[in-house]
Amino acid sequence: MSDTTRSSGTTASSEAVTHCPYCALQCGTRLRHAAGRTTVEPTQFPVNQGGLCQKGWTAPALLDTPGRLTRPLVRGADGVLAPATWEAALDTITARLREIRAVHGPDAVGVFGGGGLTNEKAYQLGKFARVALGTSQIDYNGRFCMSSAAAAGSAAFGLDRGLPFPVTDLGGADVILLAGANPAETMPPLMRHLNRAALIVIDPRRTPTAEGAALHLQPTPGTDLALALGLFHLAVVEGHADQGYLNKRTTGFGAAWARAAAWWPERVERVTGVPVADMREAVRLLAATERAYVLTGRGAEQHSKGTDTVAAFINLALTLGLPGREGSGYGCLTGQGNGQGGREHGQKADQLPGYRMLTDPAARAHVAAVWGVEPDALPGPGRSAYELLDALGTDGGPRALLVFGSNPVVSAPHAARIGERLKSLDLLVVADFVPSETAQLADVVLPVTQWAEEEGTMTNLEGRVLRRRRLLSPPGEARSDLDVLHGLAVRLGQPAGRFATAPREVFEELRRASQGGPADYSGISYERLDAGEALHWPCPQPLGNRTAGGAAAHPGTPRLFLDAFAHPDGLARFAEVEHRDGAETPDAAFPLYATTGRVLAQYQSGAQTRRVPELAAAAPEAFVEVHPDTAGRCGLTDGGWARVSSARGSTLARTRLVPSLRTDTVFLPFHFAGAGRANLITSAALDPRSKMPEFKVCAVRIEPAEAGP
Repeated sequence: MSDTTRSSGTTASSEAVTHCPYCALQCGTRLRHAAGRTTVEPTQFPVNQGGLCQKGWTAPALLDTPGRLTRPLVRGADGVLAPATWEAALDTITARLREIRAVHGPDAVGVFGGGGLTNEKAYQLGKFARVALGTSQIDYNGRFCMSSAAAAGSAAFGLDRGLPFPVTDLGGADVILLAGANPAETMPPLMRHLNRAALIVIDPRRTPTAEGAALHLQPTPGTDLALALGLFHLAVVEGHADQGYLNKRTTGFGAAWARAAAWWPERVERVTGVPVADMREAVRLLAATERAYVLTGRGAEQHSKGTDTVAAFINLALTLGLPGREGSGYGCLTGQGNGQGGREHGQKADQLPGYRMLTDPAARAHVAAVWGVEPDALPGPGRSAYELLDALGTDGGPRALLVFGSNPVVSAPHAARIGERLKSLDLLVVADFVPSETAQLADVVLPVTQWAEEEGTMTNLEGRVLRRRRLLSPPGEARSDLDVLHGLAVRLGQPAGRFATAPREVFEELRRASQGGPADYSGISYERLDAGEALHWPCPQPLGNRTAGGAAAHPGTPRLFLDAFAHPDGLARFAEVEHRDGAETPDAAFPLYATTGRVLAQYQSGAQTRRVPELAAAAPEAFVEVHPDTAGRCGLTDGGWARVSSARGSTLARTRLVPSLRTDTVFLPFHFAGAGRANLITSAALDPRSKMPEFKVCAVRIEPAEAGP
């Protein structure tokens, strides 16, 4: 049991059954506070079944992390951030926003959200941007996480939900293919559901997940799409296609096969480096059972062709007849804590609550009616996340940015440029509970509540809506993000009742706004969740039954697509895709591939976990994994400092020699700040459909460095 001593704030309750503040598993936890100490223990929640990872066990340390923000800060004429009252901070923000909008128009103000915000906050943030600010310039950091899988899943199935089945279904699988996922490090409790199955792991690195796999396919970085096409090819030519399923439940197979037919195994081996025998074995394993799953992660998705890559893996799953059958399927392992709910309720550039599209007149009319505004008053779609950040301070770009729950100085690609764009703004406002690297650049910093200090809901990777419950009152003067949005909205001329501050009240409005949409939450209520019901969206409210619960209450939808896919004709769509190189390939100046990812002890940009002593001790600094032969050629020594450079810049990292790594590849985790930021070298090339940046592959060189960051 982990514990921490809370030095400020008061206890809201002595015990709370809630969920871990980190990844999209949203492991069940029980928090207790007594004698000034907060402790955590896991519950028997289905996704974690009584387990937690290192981050979950140490989560209470976040509640008293040194440097916790407890008062608003405003940068003075001397350039120094100094404490201010809430009234002064909000008045300063409002005055500057009015000036900027008066000169440059409403789109001169941008909003950048986060995949860790509760459903209520994500919903209110999108409403605030479009109603109180009147801006189209809103997106969130989930664009860097789930967008390629969302685009591919929506195109294939008519609906995007990370896992269209409960996590527990994976426990009955015989075979699971993991394309670009390393859950043994990124979400360890998930391994409880994967240990029975034979795992096929696709990853350029021999990760802890790959170490325990029945089969590890180790492609050249950036060639996952070619590999997926090759597996699809083999499934067809070796007689594993489920023809009855294809005829009854899909459309578009012929066009997709016409592309894949050219990707015979030997050609795929030349492009990817994966032996033909291993490809054949992977397909044989998947086809030999009716209880098989294909799951994708960031490794397959974070490419300038990530949508097509995921689509190619979906093509493979469809060919084998897996999606839409209980006991098998395709799914995506969502990363951030509310990565699923965060993209459903309006903080994405092109979406309205309920996963409605902003360009749909009927969707605009429905949501506008709930908000009490005219549909024509709602702005259209804005820039995607990187495009928004890249445009800051430029002609025609936003002159002000409000950031909630994100740290783009560390997490965005081409990070040096994004840092300069943020510095060029007339106004940067950051709401956070720790002084992140982005907050340190801000003109105004607003201290907000964190997980154990607030009520709300989250939606985990299986589409299950969960209750976040408060244990403690916030320390000092910290306020909820909902209070912040209310205070700003009222100052900007909005009616006081339009932006509620009580999470339950906001959720009731979210229910109405989502009603009838693809992600319909209208049948979900705090009362039903608090009664212990397991409610997966869509969960529509039955006509004539406006009560919470009752005999007619919808039970939710734990398993999607069992009868039909979400397209009007009920059929899944094959995608016609073709392999292409990444935006960069190695050359004489930059002869190696670099790929980035996560490690067990850190999370996302590290703004939280780098402040937890136990986690900082486990993973204290930036490092780069290098094959010993590559290190020898480049003059590197194990434990020595290295400089990794791309066409965009350089980062400094401690060298780790890893014999299982490809000799043409180096790996860097992206959790570290300053000169050790992996995203100083990553490419901002974007997928044309999802606008996902190409985090997973860029061309680099590596050389010894005299010192570290």
